[in-house]
Amino acid sequence: LAAPETEFKNSSDIYETVAFEPTDGLAQEWHLVVIGQDYATCLICGEKAGSTMDNNRRFEGIWTFERQVSQKAAEILLERILNYRPELANKIKQARKRYLPRRTIKSKEANALPINHNSPIINPDPFVQRLVTYLQAGQYKLIKANKSLGMKEHKERLLNSVTTAIRRSLDPEEILQVAVQKLGEGLGVCRCLVYRCQETDATATIEHEFFNSGIKSVKGQTWPLKNNPLFQEVVELRESLSIENAIVDPRINKTKPKGESLSSLVQSCSIFSWLLVPVLYQGKLLGMVELHHCGPTPSAWKPEDIALVDAIATQVGVALIQAEAYANLEDLNQQLEALDRTRSNLVAITGHELRTPLSTIQVCLESLASEPDMSPELRQVMLDTALADAERMRKLVQDFLTLSQLESGRVDWHPEPLSLNECIDLALSNVRARHGQENLAQIIASVAPDLPLVQADGEWLVEVLAKLLDNAYKFTNTDDTVTISVASNNPQTLEVTVSDTGRGIEPNRLETVFDRFYQEEGALRRSAGGTGIGLAICLQIVKGWGGEIWAESAGKNQGSQFHFTVPIARESLLFQTPTTQSDLSETSSNLQGRGKTSTKKQRKR
Repeated sequence: LAAPETEFKNSSDIYETVAFEPTDGLAQEWHLVVIGQDYATCLICGEKAGSTMDNNRRFEGIWTFERQVSQKAAEILLERILNYRPELANKIKQARKRYLPRRTIKSKEANALPINHNSPIINPDPFVQRLVTYLQAGQYKLIKANKSLGMKEHKERLLNSVTTAIRRSLDPEEILQVAVQKLGEGLGVCRCLVYRCQETDATATIEHEFFNSGIKSVKGQTWPLKNNPLFQEVVELRESLSIENAIVDPRINKTKPKGESLSSLVQSCSIFSWLLVPVLYQGKLLGMVELHHCGPTPSAWKPEDIALVDAIATQVGVALIQAEAYANLEDLNQQLEALDRTRSNLVAITGHELRTPLSTIQVCLESLASEPDMSPELRQVMLDTALADAERMRKLVQDFLTLSQLESGRVDWHPEPLSLNECIDLALSNVRARHGQENLAQIIASVAPDLPLVQADGEWLVEVLAKLLDNAYKFTNTDDTVTISVASNNPQTLEVTVSDTGRGIEPNRLETVFDRFYQEEGALRRSAGGTGIGLAICLQIVKGWGGEIWAESAGKNQGSQFHFTVPIARESLLFQTPTTQSDLSETSSNLQGRGKTSTKKQRKR
């Protein structure tokens, strides 16, 4: 028993403690009563006011080993305890039954019975009595110290094991799972949660959880943050928050909507005692650690346990930052490697594509300047060659500018309803005019005449078709075939396919054909010209109208197929009939059934 102090309160932890009002007379008294099967003693004393000049405190009272006196003192104190803490009635009843005979409690005559000094349990030697008391007190202190050291050792071992485990991995998910498992098992709580969050998040999804048998799992559940006053308090104070009894806590049981949602969460998850510890790194919130006691009665959170969870949360924050830094470093290294490959390809490809036409132009102009007697026919050949290579350089520069504008978003799109047949005809005319009298592969355009209108920018749609046809011509021989077809596999889009029976693409390279400066043969072993940005331009254009583009090929010398989708115009969707769609799909299926075998598909959006 003691008067209420800052660190003293009613509790039922290792032993029962009772706090009483300072006005109670017991506040000025000190009592110790020990009753065993073969041993009984009591110390009953009160403080005596002394001189103001005397710094020593004086006490007066009785100290006896008389069993009847000790039993009577115990009975009086038990009555006072019952007044302060009625919930201990069962324990008090058990203590009376075990240590206090009924005649001591009930019989008034027992108070007048003479004390038997010849009782075998009475030790008449005061020095022996004091020695026994001293030894018992020392033994109690030793047991208490050993228990405290054992608890500290357990906490240190737990902290070291968690720290070692989370630092073995650079995977954030594995770090959080190890932390929640070790912490839940080490502290013996009913449920332990660790989740990542930021201060501005409205909710969080529980992905890492430890729970005992018989406890409801909340993994995958959405956890309120913005409407959670406990979370907001932790964020504001940047420190842990413990709640001994969540059922009666006023922050949870508010009548406002926020309180109602949190109260329902407490009830559904059977949370009686709640501990929230923030995972911080240099003041930045990275996540939250939550510990739950799920009954049957509330449980107080020990300061040493809270300090341990704080220390583990700090280690988790450091581990998460290290894992994030490593992941960022890996991404940065991959980006640097990609940039280095791009730089090497750019230097090699542009060096070749610029040097070759420049050399030709220089030779032609020098010949014209140094040979005034050159025949008109040869002079015209020189001029045509120089002009052709100048046009080749102009196209090269234009492709670089086009790709730059598309990737930076500096393109003004002008979508409108278009006839896909007309765009295909324009692309074919463009390609044939550009290649002139060259011996090209045979082209087959099998497109239904009644295609629905598409919604796209006409200039860019023709550009995609032309570049895909150029790419097909580049890797086919004169005896090969290039086919362009249209299918309706989706009621909202048309799928355009440019296929060839030429060189083909290795399946493991289908993912990179749309990369900038990609050359299937490598920059230094090329049998076909080009800068390797034509397909990259097609990718950016198709993404501009919200379509998809991908490549298929059965392998080397097995031909290739390039597909892209274009949205159907709204006007066509309103008047489109099922018959038209089925006819279009049937035409496309008949066309694509001509020996097409695909082993891999890579879509780009």
